[in-house]
Amino acid sequence: MVEFLHLLPPDEALQTWLEAVNHRTAAETVPAAEALGRVLAADVLAPHPMPPFDRSAVDGYAVHAADTYGASDALPAYLEVVGEVPMGATPDFQLARGQAALIHTGGMLPPGADAVVMVEYTQQSRTGEVEILKAVAVGDNVIAEGEDLAAGAVVFPQGTRLRAAEIGGLMALGILEIGVARQPVVGIIATGDEVVPPEAAPAMGQVRDINTYTLAAKVARAGGIPKPYGIVPDRPEALAAAAAEALQACDMVVVTAGSSASTRDMTAEVLDGLGAPGVLVHGVNTKPGRPTILAVAKGKPVIGLPGNPVSALVNVGLFVLPALAHLQGEKPRPKPLLPARLTVNLPSASGREDWWPVRLRRTPAGWEAEPIFYKSNLIFALARADALLKVPAGATGLAAGEMAEVRLCEV
Repeated sequence: MVEFLHLLPPDEALQTWLEAVNHRTAAETVPAAEALGRVLAADVLAPHPMPPFDRSAVDGYAVHAADTYGASDALPAYLEVVGEVPMGATPDFQLARGQAALIHTGGMLPPGADAVVMVEYTQQSRTGEVEILKAVAVGDNVIAEGEDLAAGAVVFPQGTRLRAAEIGGLMALGILEIGVARQPVVGIIATGDEVVPPEAAPAMGQVRDINTYTLAAKVARAGGIPKPYGIVPDRPEALAAAAAEALQACDMVVVTAGSSASTRDMTAEVLDGLGAPGVLVHGVNTKPGRPTILAVAKGKPVIGLPGNPVSALVNVGLFVLPALAHLQGEKPRPKPLLPARLTVNLPSASGREDWWPVRLRRTPAGWEAEPIFYKSNLIFALARADALLKVPAGATGLAAGEMAEVRLCEV
């Protein structure tokens, strides 16, 4: 096992951990309409071009572009109107030279047409004839067949997490079932002789279990399936039995341990004993969450989080959520970050990455971030926060008025 509290920067700790995780969730097929938030297990290929035909991008007249060359307000071109393109149907006529057809946005171009003149650049001259007041080139105001997607093109690559836009794209292509990574099952173990269930009335010296429920909510929102294993007493054999059971049944195991050094030592020893390679990181150079433990057993990620709720919840974002994405083969996506101006001085120790809960306020000059000063075990500090502000490891703090990076809290 690595040395106790040999602190690593969070990014290095995460990379070290995930490089040793070779477990992945299997693929399964689900209805595409119900796949929001799921991660694609394979590339999605376009079964046909999009759009599947040349269509008008505007309301106007379908024409041969060559018939409009030189047309202007002073010298319009006159074309015979031979019909109107029916919406949702194939035109039953062909456009000859010198002819035009009324067409609406999204309508299929009739054979022979190669451009559309916008209706505002036309006017009626007499029955069956239209004046063209502006020339168009071939392809003007036309969305060509396959312009959005060619048949066989990769629509969404493997590892894409499906959002509303992707669901809409699948429906547009008539893809009703899709292969996705199975949702990872995450075993959650709370420890502590002082921890009691939320429905219990705590005696003096006891606290209600917060971490099981905050972690379960974060896991579920990130596309995982939380599986709580209850509250385990501070006994190595009890924790070892619960952790072994969770490791067998789940894709990932999260343990929240007490704050004392002896409890952390016990948790590290138990996690190290679950299987090779065992504990890889025993301490992260960040605040909150310094005593975080990162281990791998049977190729699966195992993490020991601090017992205090704020530390645990912040480090879920730094480690648990990236691990969930890794298990599903998700491609990295940008984090929801925002620049904001700090309202007060914020101290920090050099070499340590700090994350502070902040309230955000919009001003004419941009967003302002007001830190919430708190004691580490108070969950309501995060409940009142809009975002977490990052103090980089190389800084000794940030001054009032400085711009900082904030990571928005999820709704």
